Amino acid sequence: MKMTKTVVLGALAGVGLLAGAAGAATLDDVKQRGTLNCGVVTGLPGFGAPNANGEWEGFDVSMCRAVAAAVLGDPTAVQFVPTTGKTRFTALASGEIDMLARNTTWTFSRDTDLKFDFIGVNYYDGQGFLVPKALGVTSAKDLDGATVCIQTGTTTELNLADFFRKNNISYEPVPVETQAEGQQQYLAGACDTYTTDASGLAATRATFENPGDHVILPEIISKEPLAPLVRHGDNDWADIVRWTLNALIAAEEMGITSANVTELAASAGDNPEMNRLLGNEGNLGEMIGLSNDWAVKAIGAGGNYGEIFEKTIGENTPIGLARGLNAQWTDGGLLYSPPFR
Repeated sequence: MKMTKTVVLGALAGVGLLAGAAGAATLDDVKQRGTLNCGVVTGLPGFGAPNANGEWEGFDVSMCRAVAAAVLGDPTAVQFVPTTGKTRFTALASGEIDMLARNTTWTFSRDTDLKFDFIGVNYYDGQGFLVPKALGVTSAKDLDGATVCIQTGTTTELNLADFFRKNNISYEPVPVETQAEGQQQYLAGACDTYTTDASGLAATRATFENPGDHVILPEIISKEPLAPLVRHGDNDWADIVRWTLNALIAAEEMGITSANVTELAASAGDNPEMNRLLGNEGNLGEMIGLSNDWAVKAIGAGGNYGEIFEKTIGENTPIGLARGLNAQWTDGGLLYSPPFR
């Protein structure tokens, strides 16, 4: 099928950055400031957006709150800094933010050339395509001749170019700055299709007046391991953010929830690793410069990984995502934490 209209794309435009502008004592800065400066998306339902009361909430936002709870003992001690695909890396490299927790793909060049440390995958994703059902398209390979609106500063642009080249079909890119702009263009009929991470497509479609009028095509054309990140050069801070994520993942596997974490932490049980995680044995907190109940505070902030997933983007939410690859390894997924010992 030869396409003649515009395709919206959430994409990557290369952003030239000088890395590592900020100093290496992020933990000291956060403690002295009394707040965690956390970079988030400008607005993506389920992942990061202000609610009706202006309070930020969502899957990625919960990671910010867990780190703030672990470090400062207060999950509300967060200054959320909205970032676009273009501005997110500059904000982190310059020290404007202490960590970035938004739908950001872990890639070789971002890890090495831009000098960032990705602390662990918190969502395994892949790029897809959203089209109006009325268009009658059933495969991304039917998009020959389409033009593409690109959310700049993401990996999506390069993935799209690779996909169209591999399948010997053509397209014309049309850049957009934000998710909101891409959605607006798509709904206005300026675009045949919107392409970004499949999770983002589900989140976007959930906000439509008639979500059933739009379909996500079956092709997943890339691997998009989404991960929080920090600057190179401050290993102590990277350890804190990394092991906070691991604590949320391990807590789900061990059956530790926001409802029972305080009770379980009150006395040592018969699970040695759980005891170490909850601070009843050993000195894991001391090893990373935090109190021994740091993980208790992080888990209590919003729950374990599974709780956070289900209440923000899970199948019983408007986003409606199944766990899939993001299930625990014991349930056929890819998630598990390194040992707490």
